[in-house]
Amino acid sequence: MAILIDPPRWPAHGTLFSHLVSDSSLAELHEFAAAAGIPERAFDLDHYDVPARRYQDLVARGASEVPGGELVRRLAASGLRIPARRRGSKLETVLLDHWDRLLPGHPELGGQLVARWGEAHRCYHDRTHLLAVLEALRALIGAGEDPGPQPRAVWLAAWFHDAVYNGAAGRDEQDSARLAADLLARGGCPGREIEETVRLVLLTATHRPQERDLAGALLCDADLSVLGRPPAEYREYVQAVRKEYAHVGDADFAAGRAAVVRHLLELDPLFRTGTARRLWLAQARQNLAAEQRHWHRAG
Repeated sequence: MAILIDPPRWPAHGTLFSHLVSDSSLAELHEFAAAAGIPERAFDLDHYDVPARRYQDLVARGASEVPGGELVRRLAASGLRIPARRRGSKLETVLLDHWDRLLPGHPELGGQLVARWGEAHRCYHDRTHLLAVLEALRALIGAGEDPGPQPRAVWLAAWFHDAVYNGAAGRDEQDSARLAADLLARGGCPGREIEETVRLVLLTATHRPQERDLAGALLCDADLSVLGRPPAEYREYVQAVRKEYAHVGDADFAAGRAAVVRHLLELDPLFRTGTARRLWLAQARQNLAAEQRHWHRAG
């Protein structure tokens, strides 16, 4: 049994944050946090977010320093981790809290984005997908993957990458990028950060970052992490995408989806970061190959 803390890497409120967890008991975690004077509002379902200035003190109090990737693995192994798909009715609150820590002082922008992600026509590209991408980013960065010189832009791009979703490939990304430029300017973000966010959003149309594009690699890998889920969850993902295209006939959907699968299988590499390849690549290739066989038989 142990209290674990990862290095402060997560930008918010003008500083960096760590995650504080227990690998055995929430009661143990809450007891440790209370004794250390960490406010209850810092608890986010399975962990506490703690600012960098508290890091050394918490280690001195007995928290074990571990890399972010190990923290996530041990939390998952304990059965205490709350993944996106299990957040249920708390999902909106969790997202709004994340936004407030990412861009404090602009709750109206976060509310507008959360409302967009909750639109009725979305079945896969919804709030659950947004949180899954944010969690994937957390796992990648926590394992030591470099987000580049403007780390907050990667998180902002995750929020905006499907903020406009009408099922129009290419145009949705362009509209989402324009929305990002508009809302982030209202939020007072620096011009270079806005430009980087826009660039990253547009990159999700192809998922083909350049070799040394650290931020692009992170965002694309996080967005494609769904491909590496267990087979049953992967099938649920495909079914959700089908619902978003309910207006398209079966034959046309099969042809379009088969083309998407071919594109993904042709991506070399499919995942750009070493952590993503370790976590998701083998299962992703199995899932894609199985889906390709399905559409071949259906055709």
